[in-house]
Amino acid sequence: MTDAGLSFEDLPQAWQGFLQACQSCKNCELYKTRNNIVVFRGNLTAPLMLIGEGPGAEEDRQGIPFVGRSGKLLDSLLQAQEFTGKDFHICNIVKCRPPGNRVPTEEEAQACKRLLSAQFTLVKPKVIVLVGATAYKYFTNLNDPISKVRGQWIEESGYYIMPTFHPAYLLRNPSKRLEMWEDFKKVRMKLEDLNLIQPMQQPFELTEW
Repeated sequence: MTDAGLSFEDLPQAWQGFLQACQSCKNCELYKTRNNIVVFRGNLTAPLMLIGEGPGAEEDRQGIPFVGRSGKLLDSLLQAQEFTGKDFHICNIVKCRPPGNRVPTEEEAQACKRLLSAQFTLVKPKVIVLVGATAYKYFTNLNDPISKVRGQWIEESGYYIMPTFHPAYLLRNPSKRLEMWEDFKKVRMKLEDLNLIQPMQQPFELTEW
C-alpha cells in the first residue's frame, strides 16, 4: 500500500487506522477489480503533497503510486530540483486502479474523497501540486483546461495549490517539459520562502530529466 519504509506495527496509530480504512474500503466498485490499494509513497508528514489521478497497472501490481514510466519521469524532476524523500508525499485522487487505466469517474472520486481528506489531515502539507487535469478537476471542482491554469498559485486557508501537467502528458509531448520544470521551480521557491526546505545548493538549471 505504501513505501514508507516502516512496518505496519511501527506506524503511528493514526496512520494504522487510516491504512486499515483504506484496505477495507468498498465505497465504490473499483475495489472489486484492484490487486492492491495504492495509498502513498514518500514521507508520512511532508511540506509538499503531490496528488495524481489514479493508479496504473504497475502501481496496482506494486501497491505504490507513480512507479511506472510517468513516476520515473516525476522522480527525475524531483531529484533534479533537489527534493528528497522527506520533503514530499505522493498519492492519487483514487486509491484503486480504474479498469483499463481509464479516467476515474466523478462518483469514484467522490467515494474516495473522505479518505483523501483524512490523508491530507495526517500529512499536513503546506503546498499541494495537482498532477494533471483529472486531479485538478476533482480536487478543486473546476473545469479549466490544465494548459490555462498550470503554473498558477491557488491560495487556500493555510496552504497553496499548484496545478501542473501529468508526466504521462510529457511522455507524449516532450516539448512541454520546460513548462513543468518551471512549475516545479515555483513550487520549490515557495517552499523555500516558507522556510520548509533548505535552499538549493546550485542555481536552477534545466537539466536532462
